[in-house]
Amino acid sequence: MENKNWYTLQSTEAAEILKTHLSKGLSSEVAQQRLKEYGYNELEAKKGPTLFEMFLNQFKDFLVLILIAASIVSIFVGEVIDSVVIIFIVILNAILGVAQEYKANKALEALKKMAAPEAKVIRDSTVQVIPARELVPGDVVLLEAGNYVPADLRLVESVNLKIDESALTGESVPVEKNAEVVFSGEVPLGDRTNCAFMGTVVTYGRGKGLVVSTGMRTEIGLIAKMLETYQEELTPLQKKLEQTGKVLGIASLVICGVVFTMGLLRDIPFLEMFMTAISLAVAAIPEGLPAIMTIVLALGLQRMVKRNAIIKKLHAVETLGSTTVICSDKTGTLTQNQMTATKIFTDGQFISITGEGYKPFGEFYINDTKIDPKSNQSLELLLKIGALCNDSKLEEISQEQENQKGWRIIGDPTEGALVVAAAKAGLLVEELDKKEPRLKEIPFDSDRKLMTTIHPSNGKYVAYVKGAPDVLLSRSAYIFKAGKVMPLGQEDIETIASANKEMASQALRVLALAYRPLDSLPDEPKSDDIEKELVFVGLIGMIDPPRPEAIEAIKVCKQAGIRPVMITGDHRDTAVAIAKELGLIDNESEVLTGAELDSLTDEELLQKSKEVAVYARVSPVHKLRIVDAIRNNGHIVAMTGDGVNDAPALKKADIGVAMGITGTDVAKETADMILVDDNFASIVAAVEEGRVIYSNIRKFIFFLLSCNIAEILIIFLSMLIGLPIPLKPIQLLWINVLTDALPALALGVEKKEPDIMQRPPRKPEEPIIDRLMRWQIVIQSIFMTLSVIGVFIFALKTTANLEKARTFAFTTLIFSELLRAYSSRSETYSVFQIGLFTNRFMVLGSLISLGLLLAVIYIPFLRTIFDTTYLNFTEMDIVILFGLIPFTAAEISKIFLRKTKA
Repeated sequence: MENKNWYTLQSTEAAEILKTHLSKGLSSEVAQQRLKEYGYNELEAKKGPTLFEMFLNQFKDFLVLILIAASIVSIFVGEVIDSVVIIFIVILNAILGVAQEYKANKALEALKKMAAPEAKVIRDSTVQVIPARELVPGDVVLLEAGNYVPADLRLVESVNLKIDESALTGESVPVEKNAEVVFSGEVPLGDRTNCAFMGTVVTYGRGKGLVVSTGMRTEIGLIAKMLETYQEELTPLQKKLEQTGKVLGIASLVICGVVFTMGLLRDIPFLEMFMTAISLAVAAIPEGLPAIMTIVLALGLQRMVKRNAIIKKLHAVETLGSTTVICSDKTGTLTQNQMTATKIFTDGQFISITGEGYKPFGEFYINDTKIDPKSNQSLELLLKIGALCNDSKLEEISQEQENQKGWRIIGDPTEGALVVAAAKAGLLVEELDKKEPRLKEIPFDSDRKLMTTIHPSNGKYVAYVKGAPDVLLSRSAYIFKAGKVMPLGQEDIETIASANKEMASQALRVLALAYRPLDSLPDEPKSDDIEKELVFVGLIGMIDPPRPEAIEAIKVCKQAGIRPVMITGDHRDTAVAIAKELGLIDNESEVLTGAELDSLTDEELLQKSKEVAVYARVSPVHKLRIVDAIRNNGHIVAMTGDGVNDAPALKKADIGVAMGITGTDVAKETADMILVDDNFASIVAAVEEGRVIYSNIRKFIFFLLSCNIAEILIIFLSMLIGLPIPLKPIQLLWINVLTDALPALALGVEKKEPDIMQRPPRKPEEPIIDRLMRWQIVIQSIFMTLSVIGVFIFALKTTANLEKARTFAFTTLIFSELLRAYSSRSETYSVFQIGLFTNRFMVLGSLISLGLLLAVIYIPFLRTIFDTTYLNFTEMDIVILFGLIPFTAAEISKIFLRKTKA
């Protein structure tokens, strides 16, 4: 089936070789057989590291290298048990790191598949949308502006088709394609105008192509590596934490060196002091920081997927928590994207249409009188133009889905509403197409705001035109009234403009429809030649009702200090009506139109953007200026987009958000985040998750640092005041195992706090360890130090047994650190307010750690290894009492902290 010179064959010859049908496509059975034969349509990804390589990579971290060095020294000085414990800690951390990295890679692979481009194909005689990776040779693919070409194609149809092939050939200007051309002999890749190649982008027009090569057999598969959707870079926060870890590691080594020197000056044996210093370094260095950070980010990404947001770039997770403005498209994001035609104005009359969603059932009324649409010439003509000047298809689906009622639209929802309206009148697109097939077209673009198709009609030709009422009316010279074509008078223009305003004020999206008879079929129809002297037929108004969840999400935004901004191509009146219903604006002074925006200088727009909440009648080009203005006011902006022209604004925004359903492949490629359901509420949910992730990172840093600093202070202060060292080296290592892993990880998956979306957005430059946290770390470290040294002195005086006193100190420190993990679950709310047992990971982790603590106290052979003694119930009560002191101090400090923040 391989043939490298498809460009030398007629499309029909190519179809014969590939054993397919150009209008019916392949059958599902044949497609499955070919998928097994040729494999998936994807380029071979760079091979990732093996599990063993991932394991070795865990030992490259600066902090881990210190631990390895400590274990080697321990063996040489004869402390085999201590060395084994250190190696155990290192290997345990490495295994946890590998397990998480493997899990994170798998999660990202799953996300990548979800975000992968789709292809519109003809299979089993129907148009279907399938993952591009499932394409096989012989598939018939439909192309439209904004699509990535999903495989190498021999074009069979092309209507004003232009493709950007710069990714493949380096040609900066989009190439005009012509499916009718057949070449002879060798032709360079860039000159094969009857072919389209995988990885290139459709910039204009539409087409149909026959898949001739897939995967590694495509042209790009032979010469290029796959475009990586997911960036493998450290986020700014990860870099900060890595740097913080190094600084803490070096600081810990310096302090341990001081402790070691002090010990020698006090004539403590060299070996004992050396092992104490090494063990203190092991316990004090927060080697778990990078691993826990990775885990928290990976789990956060998975939670976001469940809330319909796919994060492509990790830095977006951090930026989400700082977002101050969300600029959202209206259609489909703030509204339901189920456009329904409800009102028509034609022949000087308003006509109402009943029905629901995409169901092709409804009735037509003038005032309250039901009419037969086929008995009204103007109405029938208007509906026919709407159905034929259209790229959408209505199809029944076998299984009813929510909000679709057994029917769905393949294509643009606005065009879909026209198809449904015509179907309600018994005018089915399939039948109309047979009588008047489309011969040529001038596709819609956002600059002209018009679309034109050309069809045969009564031995001649006719151009059907639809588009923005103001634009189309300005290009009309005639009007269809009472079954006749008449000159368009000023009175007609005023009546139409008034009807348009009335419909728009009811939050209807209004399109105008017209036609123009043609004597001949133009070879290359141009807008300036065809879209003039039109015969105006009427207006049709559609409603896309607001999403109920968007109304609620906007309330949440405002509570969270985030300003929601609506951007729409609709008229000002429509935009105002929808915005008021959504609760976005209170008065019309908060609205700016595209025309008004064009008249403003950048400085004027900078000032105006501070108060504008709705931008109406804007084109994608305006979005870039809007983003610039809002960002220059010091805001962190999330911007939604779905079209090719939205890509610059998506890139310019702090967070570009592409639509998963209506978004073009170009928009998805550019964006930082993809909304699976195109829903505004999902953006707000992602912002909430971003805040939760950042909050949880702060919590485990707060916990680890306060505990690690306390451990250093306990040893340092004890030596300073002339006490024996309260903790043996092996005990310090065991504390590290019990408290640094499971409780810290449990903090990373803590649920959101009640007021997480009532706090103002975080400033991007704000350090993760801010002034307030620094004070809290100092307070907690001091209380833990005093508590442990206090119980140590108490035990020394009451028992006169150093081993017993060390057991008291060891047990109290672990107990207070486990309680510290609970109090770290919120910086402001009491653990009793958020629920003592609401974090099941914390409960499980602390129970495991507590069990391991009790094991080294009550199991005889472990007591020998860990230098502990048996503690009776009374002694355990004393331990609990001293262990509660730091916990109580933390909970009381939250009361003052809440008052400070209030």
